[in-house]
Parts: sequence; structure tokens; C-alpha cells
Amino acid sequence: MKKSIWLEGIISLFVLLWLYTGLSKYIAFDSFKHDMYNQPFPHWFENIVIALLPPIEIITTLLLLFNRTIRTGLWISLILMLLFTIYAIAILAGAFAKTPCGCGGVIRSLSWQQHLVFNIVFTTLAIIALRLQNKKDNYKILFANKREQPKTL
Repeated sequence: MKKSIWLEGIISLFVLLWLYTGLSKYIAFDSFKHDMYNQPFPHWFENIVIALLPPIEIITTLLLLFNRTIRTGLWISLILMLLFTIYAIAILAGAFAKTPCGCGGVIRSLSWQQHLVFNIVFTTLAIIALRLQNKKDNYKILFANKREQPKTL
């Protein structure tokens, strides 16, 4: 029961995170585009990020809302958070001359050190949620198998 509450809490945090950041990028789309074009990446890559990141965040939100797709949503969350964490580490290590933040909403007001902490926390939460989800799924399978076995006298 306790593990289930933790899992639901973590999933809820990711739903809020991805919905908020995805929608805020659309709401302030010109600002998001401007920030993306100022990234230290090739122009063609920036266009891909502009086109794909907000819908990926919103689709991930939807995946986290349904039992059948929670695991996929958690894996996407983990991958995104790992990528964002690696980017924050590269910025703090001085790998890029330009370091604009293309995040949505108030998250863009964080310092890069705060971004790193935020990203590490959410990466850790994604890992915990995936482990809890695996245990939950394994329990369901074990319980279902016990119910299906024929009773012996």
C-alpha cells in the first residue's frame, strides 16, 4: 500500500511537470523558439527540438495517466531527465559558449546549479518509480498465476 502511494505520487509529479512545461512552451512559443535558436547546437537540430519536445512532453503526460502505458511514460521521463541532466552538467562544465534555457514556465528562472539539482531529483524519482512499477507488475503476475493454477487435493 505504501509503495503504491509513493508510485502514484511520483507519477503525479511527472504528470504536472510534463504538462506544465509542454503547455508553457506552446503558450510562450516565440520565446521557446528564440531560446532554442540560441542553443549551441546545429540549426537543423534546434528545429527538431522545437517541433518535437513540447508534443513529447504532453504525450508523456498522457502515457502516465493510463495503467497500460505508465511504464512507457516513466521510461520516456527517465530518458528526458537524463538528457536534461547531461546538458546541465555540460553547461556547468563550460562546454558551451551560449547557455540559454529553453525550459517552460518558472523552471526557466532556475540557475544552472538549481537545474542540475532539479534534474537529478527527477531522474532519481523516475528510477524509483520504474522500480516500484516493476514490483507492482511482478506482484500482479505472481498473484494472477496463483489464481490460475489448478487446485490439487
